[in-house]
Amino acid sequence: MAVTSSPLQEARAQVLGNHNELSLVALEYRRATEPPGNEKCELRHLQVRCPLQHALITGITGQDGSYLAELLLSKGYEVHGVIRRASTFNTGRIDHIYVDPHTPQARLFLHYGDLSTGSRLIDLIYSIRPDEVYNLGAQSHVMVSFENPEYTGDITALGTTRLLDAIHRSGVTTRFYQASSSEMFGSAPPPQNEQTPFHPRSPYGAAKVYAYWVAINYREAYGMFCSNGVLFNHESPRRGPTFVTRKITRAIAHILAGKQDKLYLGNLEAKRDWGYAPEYVESMWQMLQRERPDDYVVGTGKSHTIREFVTEAFEYAGLDWGKHVSVDDRYKRPAEVDFLLADSKKAERELGWKPRVSFRELVRIMVDGDMESLGLTSPGEGARLLREKFGAWHQWNNCVSDNLKAAEGALLG
Repeated sequence: MAVTSSPLQEARAQVLGNHNELSLVALEYRRATEPPGNEKCELRHLQVRCPLQHALITGITGQDGSYLAELLLSKGYEVHGVIRRASTFNTGRIDHIYVDPHTPQARLFLHYGDLSTGSRLIDLIYSIRPDEVYNLGAQSHVMVSFENPEYTGDITALGTTRLLDAIHRSGVTTRFYQASSSEMFGSAPPPQNEQTPFHPRSPYGAAKVYAYWVAINYREAYGMFCSNGVLFNHESPRRGPTFVTRKITRAIAHILAGKQDKLYLGNLEAKRDWGYAPEYVESMWQMLQRERPDDYVVGTGKSHTIREFVTEAFEYAGLDWGKHVSVDDRYKRPAEVDFLLADSKKAERELGWKPRVSFRELVRIMVDGDMESLGLTSPGEGARLLREKFGAWHQWNNCVSDNLKAAEGALLG
């Protein structure tokens, strides 16, 4: 027997098919009889609200987590973030988008938790019941992983297992994104793609290899939607100040402001494939919109040495880097990764993802951001580039200036 649906059901199904944006439609279901026995249905103005997509982000206070939260909010999601309890403020990257949860329009909610505690992760999965989970939390500093390898393994590797197992045991159907890293390739010859064997050269890289494979294991063993994004280096004004790119651009601003004179770096010849972080979080979301889970390498396909980054950044600021930069062997890794270069043809073909910001443009955005953070007048290329290359969700005022002001307020508080 064929099952038929009313015009109201068909219209409602069509409206609710769009899960990525909050939308309202006007519908009315009116039943009339003319002549007797012949029913009519008309659609006019019954209010129907589409259900919000719920996303859970670990590492929401980091560079990638903050941009991802902004992107998902712009798409109408309700966003939940896991943060660690600390006696000092650690939410500077998201303070400019945070709204008091008592506000009826609030769609960003923060929860205390940690990847070291499986029971808390189960509680969060049960209570939030997310449609999408983005696991960005990790101890992600490579040099620190040599100094603290046990903690790195516990959070970066086993933390992923705890989160995946919490999802599995809860029975909640969700899509899972695992933030993998180009550091997993290590000494594997470039270019590196989805078929390149891993050869990590740090405890961090090794921990990420474990997390990558455990995500695939849960996908194959339990039929879970788990995708790995093997993202190559991606930077921005929100990059942590101890990461080399931000260390360089921050030092330039401090030199211009008379607060610093020397910058000490390690290996200047290491080559990296550097891109702009906001573009990379777009690829994370795209992976979870696919019909089937899969793994993707994401990068620009162009590699530059740290020396080139230094030269480009100092010249843009009108400085002679030779007068300010010195090499200190203490900043060299015990085992170096010499050459990373992404082959992202699969991501371009299947996700439609391509980088829009070049290496030269990335440097300008970061230098401008750090100059502005100290109240200096920047050349202004950063704001122009964002206007040209991004939509409303990512512009200089709402994603750089406002963020810098919020971070400054947190420090003063």
